[in-house]
Amino acid sequence: MSSTKTLSIIQESHLLSSSFLLREVSIDCYYSSYFEPSDPISLLLINDGQDLRTMKFEEILNEMYAKDLIAPLFCVGIHCSTDRKNEYGTARVLDYKGRGAKALDYTAFVMEELLPFLRKTYQVTSFNEKAYAGFSLGGLSALDIAWNHPHEFTKVGVFSGSMWWRDKAQDDDDFDENEHRIMQRQVREGGYFPWMKFFFEVGTMDETADRNKNGLIDSIDDTNAVITELELKGYSLESDIHYLELKDGRHDVATWAQAFPSFLEWGWAKKSI
Repeated sequence: MSSTKTLSIIQESHLLSSSFLLREVSIDCYYSSYFEPSDPISLLLINDGQDLRTMKFEEILNEMYAKDLIAPLFCVGIHCSTDRKNEYGTARVLDYKGRGAKALDYTAFVMEELLPFLRKTYQVTSFNEKAYAGFSLGGLSALDIAWNHPHEFTKVGVFSGSMWWRDKAQDDDDFDENEHRIMQRQVREGGYFPWMKFFFEVGTMDETADRNKNGLIDSIDDTNAVITELELKGYSLESDIHYLELKDGRHDVATWAQAFPSFLEWGWAKKSI
């Protein structure tokens, strides 16, 4: 008599006490029931991890594993705090309202508390690679952290990212979107790390605002501006950058759930032998 082990997704929750953020941080870990600490596996951190519960993330993973579409992946959803607009900004520059004041502390939590906790708790000496993803302002945070730690992260997923984040109000007389959008400027002034890959998703109904009246909603315009800066830096649209524009996609969990399988397959498609 033979038996077959059935694959399932294990979801475990933890509460981490952060000395940087001075609060407890809730995280959800998702991994295959086949996982063994000695197996090669990649890590994916995801901001706004509470949204993964809403999108039934374990079902998305389970379906992709069942179809043998992706390689083993250890996913960690980091729940946001009530002070989200301060923790999820850009670590080096505050926005024009002074938001993002705790982004540096949030980065320190991820790098100095969360990563060591995961290695110790799950007995993983080293991950194959580390990636970071997020939604909206959490997407800006993910890109900011990965961009400033290129020797730690290889891939970034930005869903409806807040690429409008700026250090001067748009109604100021001297506002210049090319100069005052923070992430675009950060890429322009940064280095080139050929191993990094970037995934951007935007919905055509993400918002209605069109700041410069060019016929494109700002979320698409601002995301395209980041992509342009990445291209000027040396990254290729063919091999390094993936842009997914969803017709009628909105700024909501349902749209991000629709896009997430494409991101997972883009980043960790099972290689045929």
